[in-house]
Amino acid sequence: MNFYSILQDRAERGMPLRVGLIGAGKFGTMFLSQALHTPGLHVLAIADLDVGRARAQLAVTGWTAEQFNATSAAKALADGTTYITDDADEVINAGGMEVVIEATGVPEAGIVHALKCFARNRHVVMVNVEADALAGPLLARRAAAANVVYSMAYGDQPALIAQQVDWARSCGFKVISAGKGTKYLPQYHASTPDTVWDHYGLAPHEAAAAGMNAKMFNSFLDGTKSAIEMAAVANACGLNPPDDGLQFPPCGIDDLAQVLRPTADGGVLAEKGTVEVISSLHRDGRPVARDLRWGVFVSFEAPSDYVRNCFSQYGVTTDDSGHYSALYRPFHLIGLELGVSVIAAGITGQPTGVAEDFRADVVATAKRGLEAGEVLDGEGGYTVYGSLMGAAKSCGNGYLPIGLASGVTLKTHIANGQAIKFSDVEIDESTPAFQFRREMEAAFDPVTGLI
Repeated sequence: MNFYSILQDRAERGMPLRVGLIGAGKFGTMFLSQALHTPGLHVLAIADLDVGRARAQLAVTGWTAEQFNATSAAKALADGTTYITDDADEVINAGGMEVVIEATGVPEAGIVHALKCFARNRHVVMVNVEADALAGPLLARRAAAANVVYSMAYGDQPALIAQQVDWARSCGFKVISAGKGTKYLPQYHASTPDTVWDHYGLAPHEAAAAGMNAKMFNSFLDGTKSAIEMAAVANACGLNPPDDGLQFPPCGIDDLAQVLRPTADGGVLAEKGTVEVISSLHRDGRPVARDLRWGVFVSFEAPSDYVRNCFSQYGVTTDDSGHYSALYRPFHLIGLELGVSVIAAGITGQPTGVAEDFRADVVATAKRGLEAGEVLDGEGGYTVYGSLMGAAKSCGNGYLPIGLASGVTLKTHIANGQAIKFSDVEIDESTPAFQFRREMEAAFDPVTGLI
């Protein structure tokens, strides 16, 4: 599909694709910087709890004040400008709105906003992968029932991985593993917002000056974000999470095919068809040569000796048997690429990755010994990190998803490294997120396999 030509045509006809953004943080701001230069795209409205911050972000990315001074969504629709509000409902309900980007990063907010969009016939691009990991499969079903698109966010690693998986399968290859790179050492699971900058080699004042959020960056470091993203990939691509969680094997781009193959063939995978994350550090802290810290990969298998020979004839990098190979992308551009998802949803009616099954879950796991009465602070905080787990195991044992592990109080002692159960916490069962999650568990029933 030639997106650019279609956008040019819509621009010339005065019929731009009208888009709304909820959450003007880093990801959303990166999108806004590119939307400014994309013909046929009209950012109709933006919602952020801090309207002043949203305006400042627009100014930083090159927008002029005249471009975002609309006093209402109706005014913005009429004159092609952008309306800024602190009310997400105004964005969702704006006349002419076609695609809404949910970029708050708050699981409950993501679920609530997505459901409201479906009711108003709006396509949703879910930057909020936390919401997708918590309840994406049921959100996707609801979107399909409403005849709208629910999509992963292109530019973020899960959507790019899903694209590579689709490429491999469309070529007739069996996918062996898919995932991403990151900076990982086992001790990072204990990292907190107080220690995170030491691991990144930054002073706290340097991070603050750059507008870097300690809790968010700690989620990347302590393994939670990797677990969340791989749950999203597993659920979207029909891949399995490893039985014992992510291994984070040290691996560079030259060794992808050698490492990401089954143990029976000399690799690290328990089985074919799994997600995995590779580390840019050896366990002793040494950097991995030619690492893939910022990139994504898919490993795949030659289905015949003929294809194996083709690999050899055309210079394809393989493992030592010649049967396994891997494709990788060395970087991802976050919100700078998000327009691809917006255009795919709004013009072609297709997602750039979407949850199709409930295979994987992310479970709240203690970072240290925790005592009764302590309040969990969720993703990237001081108390828990997220561990990837099969949905059947998670639901069968009553484990607490990381997306519901903020603001809940422990009722009992939890040992360091122990997965936390619903029965271990006092939790408000009346919240939309809790109820929707329970509804998804019942609808997909991963324990018995009934769907």
